[in-house]
Amino acid sequence: MQLLGVVGPEARSLCEQLSAHLDGRVAIVERLSRGGVSPPDSDVDTVYELDPDGAWAASGADRTLDDVLDDLAATYDHALLVGFPDADAPTVALGDAGVEEPTIEAETADAVDVGEAVDALAAAEPHVTLETLVERVKASPRAAHAGAIATFTGRVRTKDGEGDPETLSLTFEKYEGVAEERLRSIESELMERDGVEEVAMFHRTGTIESGEDIVFVVVLAGHREEAFETVSDGIDRLKDEVPIFKHETTVEEDFWVHDRS
Repeated sequence: MQLLGVVGPEARSLCEQLSAHLDGRVAIVERLSRGGVSPPDSDVDTVYELDPDGAWAASGADRTLDDVLDDLAATYDHALLVGFPDADAPTVALGDAGVEEPTIEAETADAVDVGEAVDALAAAEPHVTLETLVERVKASPRAAHAGAIATFTGRVRTKDGEGDPETLSLTFEKYEGVAEERLRSIESELMERDGVEEVAMFHRTGTIESGEDIVFVVVLAGHREEAFETVSDGIDRLKDEVPIFKHETTVEEDFWVHDRS
């Protein structure tokens, strides 16, 4: 799911204009002031309202923007974020929006080059979850031949052993262009195996906090044996062949991991 933030006066109006230029399903996520949406009853965490035609609305508590995006990522192609100046996404700043290093600046919504905004959205790293990739392989035209889906999720480990310093975060950088091309090649080569119908892989970049997900491998196959074996080979090949560089921050120091090998 591709993301674009818009902050400032007329932000919602601009998002509605942009949605007409995007292919696929579009969600608008808007930060409202308190009182904008009635909270659920005190004993209920979330309330969903669904009408007979499938239209729905929701309200709740204790949800972050990342939580909401994780929920949307598997079924929406784009999310336009209204009023989130610190979101990890390219951002359009309207008027005096107070956004630090915006991607696009304009005084009004009408002054924004829509093509430039759409290009910024398309160029950014997508918001991908494990569920995103599972839904992708399920939609494969080869899914009718498959009886198994196997997955792998790699996450930031806080420490290897009890005596190790705590890891606060890992930062990943890709060799632009080369890394993505190699990742797609590995997917294609794994799909040539007998019994393997679809393979989807994704590795996040940027700074990822302790306990958060880093990398996903999903395999759709005829049987569990092919699925498990291909998932294992897929993550091994990703780590060995895809040029992604890792910087670790612990409570004691910062260092590039390849410098320690």
